[in-house]
Amino acid sequence: MYQFFVEPSQIDINNRRIIIAGSDVNHVKNVLRMKPGEEISVSNGVDGKEYRCGILTLEQERIVCELRFVKEDGVELSSKVYLFQGLPKGDKMELIVQKAVELGVYQIIPVAAKRCVVKLDEKKAGAKIARWQGIAEAAAKQSKRAIIPQVTKVLDFTQAVKVAADMDVRMIPYELAEGMEKTRELMDSLKPRQSIAVFIGPEGGFEETEIQEALANGIEPVTLGKRILRTETAGLTVLSWIMYRLEDRDITD
Repeated sequence: MYQFFVEPSQIDINNRRIIIAGSDVNHVKNVLRMKPGEEISVSNGVDGKEYRCGILTLEQERIVCELRFVKEDGVELSSKVYLFQGLPKGDKMELIVQKAVELGVYQIIPVAAKRCVVKLDEKKAGAKIARWQGIAEAAAKQSKRAIIPQVTKVLDFTQAVKVAADMDVRMIPYELAEGMEKTRELMDSLKPRQSIAVFIGPEGGFEETEIQEALANGIEPVTLGKRILRTETAGLTVLSWIMYRLEDRDITD
C-alpha cells in the first residue's frame, strides 16, 4: 500500500475527507496510475497516526479521498532518537539519512566536528540540508513512517552537546570505553518515552578534546565491539540496537 504525507489541515475528520495536493498528485495519477476506489495510507507527519483512506476523485490539482479508519498504534518508536552525525565525506550522509529514517530515528543533527573533512558555508549547507531532507521524506514514505524526521541545520560540537543537554539518555561511541557489558547495561536501561541522543564522529572520529567535553557533560561512552567501524556503519549499528530494545520494550512494558 502506498504512503503519502499531507498537512494536518488537509485531513478533515468531521467530514471524513482527506485532500492530497502538490507533487503527489502527478505521482498518483501519472506514475502510479491509481484509480478511484483504491486504498492508500496517509500521515500528517505530526500525530503519529495512520489515516487509511480510499480515493474518491482525481482532479487536476488535487486528489480527494474518503477516510475509512484511523490506526492509532502506528509504527513509530516509543522514544525519540536523535542522531548527532559528524559530517562525512562524499555522499555518505545520504546513505546515513536514508537508513537512519528506516531504523526509526526522530531527528538527524549534522555536526561539524573538528576532524570533518567537509566544510560547508551557509549557501552549501542550505542546499545539502534540503537534499538530505528530501531523502528523509522519501525514506519515510518507503518505510511507512508516520512522521518525516527532520534534518536540522549544521551545528558545531559544543552546540550539539548543548542541544542534547536535557535528553534522558546520551551516548557516544569511544574506543577507550569500558567493555561491552556496560554498553549492554545502557541499552537494557532504555525505556519508552525517553529522548535518546547518539553522537557519531566523522572519519577519524572525534578529537580527544571533544570526547572530554562530551564526558564532562554527562554523555555516556559506549563501545561498539573490537572492530573499528566506519562512520556510516557506526550510527546505524547503534540505531539498530536501540530499535531492537525499544521494539522489545513496546511489547513487554
